[in-house]
Amino acid sequence: MSAAYPFSAIVGLADLRLALVLNAVSPAVGGVLVRGEKGTAKSTMVRALAGQLPEVAVVPGCRFSCDPASPDGQCPDGPHDPAIAGTARAARLVELPVGASEDRLAGSLDIERALTEGVKAYEPGLLAAAHRGVLYVDEVNLLHDHLVDLLLDAAAMGTSHVEREGVSVRHAARFLLVGTMNPEEGELRPQLLDRFGLTVEVAASREPRERAEVVRRRLAYEADPGAFAARWAHEDADLAERILRARTLLADVLLPDAELERIARVCASFEVDGMRADLVTARTSIALAAWHGRTEVTAEDVRQAALLALPHRRRRNPFDAPGLDEEHLDEALRDPDEPEPEPEPEPEPEGDGPDGGGSPPPDVDGSDGSGNAARAPERTEAAPTSAPGTEDAPVEGAPTASGGGPEQAAVAAAEPYRTRLFAVPGVGQGAAGRRSRARTASGRTTGSQVAAGRVTRLHVAATVRAAALHQKARGRTGAGLLLRRADLREAVREGREGNLVLFVVDASGSMAARKRMRAVKGAVLSLLLDAYQRRDKVGLVTFRGADASLVLPPTSSVEIGAARLAALPTGGRTPVGAGLLRAHETLRVERLRDPLRRPLVVVVTDGRATGGRDALGESRRAARLLAATGAASLVVDCESGPVRLGLAARLAGDLGGPVVTLDELAADGLAGLVRDVRSVA
Repeated sequence: MSAAYPFSAIVGLADLRLALVLNAVSPAVGGVLVRGEKGTAKSTMVRALAGQLPEVAVVPGCRFSCDPASPDGQCPDGPHDPAIAGTARAARLVELPVGASEDRLAGSLDIERALTEGVKAYEPGLLAAAHRGVLYVDEVNLLHDHLVDLLLDAAAMGTSHVEREGVSVRHAARFLLVGTMNPEEGELRPQLLDRFGLTVEVAASREPRERAEVVRRRLAYEADPGAFAARWAHEDADLAERILRARTLLADVLLPDAELERIARVCASFEVDGMRADLVTARTSIALAAWHGRTEVTAEDVRQAALLALPHRRRRNPFDAPGLDEEHLDEALRDPDEPEPEPEPEPEPEGDGPDGGGSPPPDVDGSDGSGNAARAPERTEAAPTSAPGTEDAPVEGAPTASGGGPEQAAVAAAEPYRTRLFAVPGVGQGAAGRRSRARTASGRTTGSQVAAGRVTRLHVAATVRAAALHQKARGRTGAGLLLRRADLREAVREGREGNLVLFVVDASGSMAARKRMRAVKGAVLSLLLDAYQRRDKVGLVTFRGADASLVLPPTSSVEIGAARLAALPTGGRTPVGAGLLRAHETLRVERLRDPLRRPLVVVVTDGRATGGRDALGESRRAARLLAATGAASLVVDCESGPVRLGLAARLAGDLGGPVVTLDELAADGLAGLVRDVRSVA
């Protein structure tokens, strides 16, 4: 939908509308994070918000939107003459693309002109353009780490600092940060998540009439955008006027001590980290009171503010879904002296049976007296999958997996733990992350190269060395250094990249022992947690029965990987070869989509191959085929018991990677294991 789509014409999404309006009333609330499935008008509503924001007064000609009433004393375009009258313009909505460069966000200096002409020429970036407006990041969870760091600094300090080889520029950058994201594509870093004042979960309506109204308005807009906008112009104008009135009233709103203590009690009850939650809840409560035309915050304002400000601050690990228990919230909101509400009385039983119930007891023969057999009570507890001491025994009568052999129900994973670092060998050029060595835009300087195109990372020493050889030929007579374009050298920097970690998990009958599978799932969950922290993409292939399945196509959402792992059943034969071939095909397709992201294949198995006349030979041939692609690999040996065949180690040899046991995954001995991965691969 176009940015000109009227704000008042958007159907539903009441919580999102309120969160955006409250930030328009009080930018100090700190922005909004909008989480939800695709196709729910998240971006449309955010872009439509710009038309409802009050105009801002700016100094004419200032590229940094200085307020004429209090201009920035360190503005690069300053100092500003206080006698100059300001001009009014609409508040800006500036969009930050996910693939933007650091220079595009923070601005950049023209290093060539600075060195060759002595001119300090600075080109403002998106942070300057968003000052006193809205900075909108669509798919904010996919933003690169170096851009996230810049956003965090600017959001915390209200200023942007640009440092380029001894030249420093600083300007004000206070903006309303609004981000939208689809949780299926991965979560945000906790530091950036906490910077958003409010969060809202959105989903498409399941009400047919409301869905029909959405389509009706969309079609009307496409048929005649001008007429559609004119139809809603009056409602939009009323909304903008109400926002302006609330802004004017904001300074007169009183937050009583009783309500402030209520806010502190709620935040403490939910055990949120730090004090930002308390501040945001207080500011949101004040904005709510102003929005409703009141001059004093009430308990209901605090409750509504908590529902918007606390859900995303409740997460304790990456696999926790944001949310708030409203019963717990109501309990925390209640005054200490207020008596607890009386429990609701149970409804009186109906009917006139001898025990007061609606049905007489069944007869001895199992009938209910009417000729019908009485229904046996439903069992509420799951039947045990094995007798004590026989964990490997299948469930009697359980459905069988394809390929034969009984299928067992999914078991819960053991508690995750911190794992060792498994890195891909060599130096890559993939997306910034925290796993393997790579040439990146940020990191430590390891060398220099001849500059190609615009110079953004000047290597001063290398540039001086290149120019020094030609000073006599260029006729230098003074103290200055004579530079040419060909002398400029760019710094080559090395940092860390994120990889594609593809898990290939054995879910066959040989892994079906409940204690063993619990440990295996705990190990994979731990590796998934490590992948989240290192900004990797993850995929999950499982094999059992007669075939292998791509349970989770490569994605940035480790939460989905954890959910698929939790629901994974076991049973059947062990087609190791099929699992490796499915991994080979998955990597082939992924290379076409993202050729710079290097893979790490993690095979979790005991190495036993069954299911055919030459199952072991097939698995070894598939392993060699996968190794021929150059993919780094790791085998996690799940074999247990006093007699061990060592088949997982042989598989690791065919794959060209190391093998570790479940007990060796823990973080002790990190450096030695990283050397093993690199030397073998």
